[in-house]
Amino acid sequence: MSDKTMTAGEVVSRLRSGMTLGIGGWGSRRKPMALVRALLRSDVTDLTIVSYGGPDVGMLAAAGRIRKLVAPFVTLDSIPLEPHYRAAREAGAFALMEIDEAMFMWGLRAAAHRLPFLPVRAGIGSDVMRVNPGLRTVTSPYDDRETFVAMPALALDAALVHLNRADRLGNGQYLGPDPYFDDLFCEAADAAYVSCERIVDTAELTKEAPPQSLLVQRHTVTGVVEAPGGAHFTSCAPDYGRDEAGQREYASTPWPEFAARYLGGGLHDRDPE
Repeated sequence: MSDKTMTAGEVVSRLRSGMTLGIGGWGSRRKPMALVRALLRSDVTDLTIVSYGGPDVGMLAAAGRIRKLVAPFVTLDSIPLEPHYRAAREAGAFALMEIDEAMFMWGLRAAAHRLPFLPVRAGIGSDVMRVNPGLRTVTSPYDDRETFVAMPALALDAALVHLNRADRLGNGQYLGPDPYFDDLFCEAADAAYVSCERIVDTAELTKEAPPQSLLVQRHTVTGVVEAPGGAHFTSCAPDYGRDEAGQREYASTPWPEFAARYLGGGLHDRDPE
């Protein structure tokens, strides 16, 4: 067992242009924004992004870093459609594989188990198959002979997630209401990087919450970054809620103007509530 702590800059130094990068969280909830900001400060580009999308996708799209996006949605939650993502997509800035939320989850699960695909009922009878002509179906070999979508594995070169607590070994804990499949992102990736609100001793992880809250296991984690407020302006319950004023400012500001402030400190310097 080794100390896996590193800085956000060290994480990004391990990423390369052309990678397939998974980003955890959900919409505008518990996104690893400190790591995304470090990525935006780098020259890494031409990425395939796999995400239950929020401002992570919007910022990377606005900055021209995405070659292809795999997502079931891109939302700011209280603002239904992420505006910077929408502008980039309407401009044809990147390719899109839009799939059902359940299909997305099973794609991560297939990659986590190192399977080429998993059968799923979601998508049958919908336009998912029409807009993704590369998807295939499989027929059950048993008496039921049911037809399923063969959801391909969403294998990741690297994953970025944000959790409430972690230890130096890579065990990660969520304290909020939902895991957001961050464990699957880590398991589906060749390398996984966890930012957290606070690094604590291993023994402290089960003092605040039960063992079931230990979502991410150390054997799936490559690096750990202590980043207080690291999900801001998205939420990281129960540590803080979403900064709605900051999010509205992001949504209503042209990206070059917002980026100049955000990447230089600006908005993030406000304390999360």
